[in-house]
Amino acid sequence: MANAWMPEAGRVKCTFAAGGRFLGGAPRAVWRTTETDPRVLSARSVAQRLDGDGHSAHLVWNPLHGDVAQLLPATAPAGGQLCPPPGTDSRSVPVDASADPACEGRICLIIVVIGRADEPFTDGPLAGAGALLRWLDSWGVPPCWPGGTPPPATGPRPAPAEAWSRGGHFGASQVPGCPDRGPGAIDTGLLLGSASAGAGSAAPPSVRPLLTPALPAPLYPAEHSDNGAPPSSYAARY
Repeated sequence: MANAWMPEAGRVKCTFAAGGRFLGGAPRAVWRTTETDPRVLSARSVAQRLDGDGHSAHLVWNPLHGDVAQLLPATAPAGGQLCPPPGTDSRSVPVDASADPACEGRICLIIVVIGRADEPFTDGPLAGAGALLRWLDSWGVPPCWPGGTPPPATGPRPAPAEAWSRGGHFGASQVPGCPDRGPGAIDTGLLLGSASAGAGSAAPPSVRPLLTPALPAPLYPAEHSDNGAPPSSYAARY
């Protein structure tokens, strides 16, 4: 039986119910990017920030250092997360599962990758990818990309309805109605191959570099001080 919590992931408590319910059908995984630098942010800090801003996902992954944080079990949909109204806090938006792509399929697992869409994360280390892909596989997500390779970071390009109805992996830019432009033109074969190749073991916490807070990026806007440095309240959130 598949584990609702990825064994290798650290847990970050999600303080609100994302909402909705899975509607059944082919299982799928959706990949997003934070538009931030993986050299300076940990998976846990981004997951905590997501939750603090009223957003969620199943996994947050730093492909440079291999750390993974999990906010939701696989059995709970991240309702309202793929197509939220601009500038809204998801906690205040009711979820209509029948019109929510995050609720489609027996499962729809959302993976937030710390990285930038115009710098495809498969161009660098894929630390921890093997364990992550094997967990997705344990939930029946087929090792294929029905919509093809995600487009370059020029904006969303939804996959055809027939492709979206099939199980497999999708970039957020390929999800109907999702405004994301990520994850960019990643090498899908290289990513999926990491599951069988055993590539990218996560570094143990004791040898991971100390991650320092960075200035906020578009997906996670925050206040700035006059001199451009993050104020103490921002640093405390990481």
